[in-house]
Amino acid sequence: MEKELIKKRLGGWLPADESMLEIFRMNLGEHVRSSNLRLQPEVENLGELIKNDPILRMNFTKAIEQATKAGHKLGYSTIDELMSLINGVMTMSPSFDTSALVGCPLNAILDWIMCMPAGFAAFRSPALNTQLKRVLQTWSTFLNSEASCTYLNTEAPKGWFCPEALKTIHMSEFQYDEKMPHWGFKSWNDFFTRKFKLNARPVAEPDNNKVITSACESTPYAIEQNVKLSDKFWIKSQPYSLKDIFTTSKETLAENFAGGTVYQAFLSAYNYHRWHAPVSGTISDVYLVEGTYYSEAESEGQDPAGPNNSEGYITSVATRMIMIIDCDDRSLEKIACVFVGMAEVSSCINVVKAGQHVAKGDEIGYFQFGGSTYCLIFQKNVAFVNHFTFPQAILKSTFDTENPSVIKLNSELAIIK
Repeated sequence: MEKELIKKRLGGWLPADESMLEIFRMNLGEHVRSSNLRLQPEVENLGELIKNDPILRMNFTKAIEQATKAGHKLGYSTIDELMSLINGVMTMSPSFDTSALVGCPLNAILDWIMCMPAGFAAFRSPALNTQLKRVLQTWSTFLNSEASCTYLNTEAPKGWFCPEALKTIHMSEFQYDEKMPHWGFKSWNDFFTRKFKLNARPVAEPDNNKVITSACESTPYAIEQNVKLSDKFWIKSQPYSLKDIFTTSKETLAENFAGGTVYQAFLSAYNYHRWHAPVSGTISDVYLVEGTYYSEAESEGQDPAGPNNSEGYITSVATRMIMIIDCDDRSLEKIACVFVGMAEVSSCINVVKAGQHVAKGDEIGYFQFGGSTYCLIFQKNVAFVNHFTFPQAILKSTFDTENPSVIKLNSELAIIK
């Protein structure tokens, strides 16, 4: 696959036109300077962490200098100015915009410094990511409040219920009540995690355990066979490294999937963000792995597409929820479902627990606001009929078309022999 085919922002979380992001950063900078906003405590703590840790201070200062020298218009030139922009996002709700949606405003702010040579190291710091999580939780608290409903209205062009928005997000497929304030949604996150209407996504052959369904409304990103227990996930091809995905404390679990197959897909800014069981079976393990939020693979270089081209890499380093399903069909044995938070995602939330039986198509969890990707991992002995049932042209369309194909939730994804 040629490199130039994948140098674009996947999923519609950020505008493809870099000039739109420059305008966003400049406008945000003007807004925070004119409004004289007081720093939220967790943002202030983030700034203090960076400035008081000599390695972090060095790397952030150098990353800002490197990005500026490379000609990128950041909207800030110091760590304090960066904190002011981050603080401006803490009370910001995304508005609808088909051409310049900035669905991940923190990603837009950090876009270039995180892929500078000094930035790669900075955003892998465990201490930094611990504090970033607290910052993201601060924003999530706002997005869970009624104050975040600013754009949950019918006012064009920014309202999420204006005619163009309704068409773009296929609102007719979802549950809502237009007679209620904000159409019945209590907050931005409530709207973001909106549910489909009953039977909007019927489960493919619910009684046939040989048919595996799509766990998310998502676009195929990669299929890799014969995955290794341990691999160099940080190199250009970003191979999957099972021990790192599951974590070293779960190496015995990871061994079950050595030599198996990984299917990965990513979710769009406009689509459904809940997860559903791809098979019927019993949840034998479910756990959250704390990780990075803005770390990228150095092998991608100065990548204008943010974490998009690092999606294989982030399965091993980013915050993720891992679920193991002991399948009712014993020829499948176990399937691992890995739901990975990218960028602004601070919440990967499960709604099932170990020991619980789920039927194919049952809801098992969801992402709160932000970009996201997921993997299904199959064991070595699983034999597929024609491997995956969608044509390879769909996988290619992910990279070389403006509107890549989406595999609908609960639709047929693969068939096993």
